[in-house]
Amino acid sequence: MSTDHRIVLLGGGYTGLLCAIRLARRTRRTGARVTLVNPSARFTERLRMHQIVAGQELADHQIPALLAGTGVEFVRGTATGIDTTGRTVAVRTPEGAAELPYDSLVYAIGSSTDTAAVPGADEHAETLNSPGAARHFATRLARLAVDGGTVAVCGGGLTGIEAATEIAESHPGLRVTLISRGEPGSMMSRKARVHLHAAFERLGITLRTGSAISKVLPGGVELADGSYIASDACLWTTGVRVPALAAESGIAVDGRGLILVDATLRSTSHPEICAIGDAAAVRQAWGQVHGTCQSGLPVAAYTADALARRLRGKAVKPFRFGYFHQPVSLGRHDAVIQFTHADDTPRRWFLHGRPAVAYKETISGSPLKMYRLSKRMTVSASLSKGGRATRP
Repeated sequence: MSTDHRIVLLGGGYTGLLCAIRLARRTRRTGARVTLVNPSARFTERLRMHQIVAGQELADHQIPALLAGTGVEFVRGTATGIDTTGRTVAVRTPEGAAELPYDSLVYAIGSSTDTAAVPGADEHAETLNSPGAARHFATRLARLAVDGGTVAVCGGGLTGIEAATEIAESHPGLRVTLISRGEPGSMMSRKARVHLHAAFERLGITLRTGSAISKVLPGGVELADGSYIASDACLWTTGVRVPALAAESGIAVDGRGLILVDATLRSTSHPEICAIGDAAAVRQAWGQVHGTCQSGLPVAAYTADALARRLRGKAVKPFRFGYFHQPVSLGRHDAVIQFTHADDTPRRWFLHGRPAVAYKETISGSPLKMYRLSKRMTVSASLSKGGRATRP
């Protein structure tokens, strides 16, 4: 049993924070030292950025307070390099450069919206990549709402849908256009999509589908079919990119920069490194897991348990996960919950309206309660292991 094993976690988002708290509890008798590194001391609830855009203020949760009593050391800083040979992480902190040695490394640095893929997006579009960016956009929207301005939300995925409906509900004076190459909610069943589109109509949201965005300009969005959609403000929610840190450090990654992992979520090139959340290319028998809180929390819990078992010299079973639902907010008073098969394809059952709002807040709301409970007990982080679909 190890008495001085050093575990460093990079990233204090949904996955990194749960993994750190659970690791501290599961390894407290081994003497392992757990360190969490994150650029900000504030815990950012990325899935709620659209609420900030609508003028709502989220609770201020500080990571050191969430870690209190766990024994986890918190380092406020940004990882700038990983020496996989010497097993050290270079960190830029407010006090200057630092170097953290590790025996095991958990890479939980998440993703951000990719504004580099389309010309003009990085210069003229807003994003939800941080609370600061969301607040800046919220200020713009409040000014535009006075004069009845126009807003283009680019991307018909779950983030785009939630942002468009939240903005339209909070600022009925704004004219909101949701732009998507495909049909928004295409991953849902037909009946669930009917409710989704009824919500768009009720909130006055204009849909523009069928053509890719070719350019973002100061006053609007140009589509690949040559048409132009004028807008006073543009929100970019489509496309995902991860930092180049893993690739630059010589860790094996796929074509998108995600760390390649084995069945137990260890790096295929550096088994002392585990990758979780948006940073990892996690595959199941049914296909590749995509980055969501629904998959990220089970990955984090599994990794903490697996590391603790290895420190005790015990075997580790492969990770198994299956999707269970797709929760989508449609403003503060409506939602759609599409129940799914393990591979995230839709089942017939779904919830909508007030019952869906209650379900989303209870089942898939903030994970803060799970973090607090995880300090004292082992909490299940997964609604489904996928059954037969996830068996090798």
